[in-house]
Amino acid sequence: MSLVTIRNLTKAYQRGPEKVEVLHGIDLDIPDGDFVALMGPSGSGKTTLLNLIGGLDSPSGGEIDIEGQRIDRMSAGQLSQWRSDHVGFVFQFYNLMPTLSAQKNVELPLLLTKLSAAKRKRNAEIALELVGLKDRGKHRPNELSGGQQQRVAIARAIVSDPTLLICDEPTGDLDRQSAEEILALLQSLNRDHGKTIVMVTHDPKAADHANRTIHLDKGTLAAEGAALAH
Repeated sequence: MSLVTIRNLTKAYQRGPEKVEVLHGIDLDIPDGDFVALMGPSGSGKTTLLNLIGGLDSPSGGEIDIEGQRIDRMSAGQLSQWRSDHVGFVFQFYNLMPTLSAQKNVELPLLLTKLSAAKRKRNAEIALELVGLKDRGKHRPNELSGGQQQRVAIARAIVSDPTLLICDEPTGDLDRQSAEEILALLQSLNRDHGKTIVMVTHDPKAADHANRTIHLDKGTLAAEGAALAH
């Protein structure tokens, strides 16, 4: 079953008097449980497409259907609630709160829910254990390595049990060993926990960890298949 169905998707920005078209008539299906890598040269539209799938931006035209919901028709307020309920985000630079412990960082998305403080704490502990940081809950970001900080960010992304994980260059700021560990973790979340993952990356080795690779070029889908990533 397709979790994400995109039809004739377009996106344009107004820069002064000039209208810049970033995406041109994208058609894409992402099955439930898939792990997709988006690749393409700088300016190809991959991050724009990722932001549209994650509900961080709205399209200029076309349809985005996720789990039977037309998110392209949602207001800003509806999109915000939908993201909170259905999507987890992982970014290149972790975006952790430096003054909070790992556990408190992971709890942040749960502050928008009706869960009790005790339940929030327990869910954060479970998420940290899932990413291999059971014993690091009280550490602040500056007491953790880059790879550990990204694990905290992933725990924060999954603590609300979202259907969809959106990852924008999740290994872009990591050394190769840490990157491999993060990619193995994402594979495990996909394979063992059924998370559907869409990941933007410029690294062919990172893309190899996905089930398939989709290539964008100048705002259109160029081709599909990991072989083209090299």
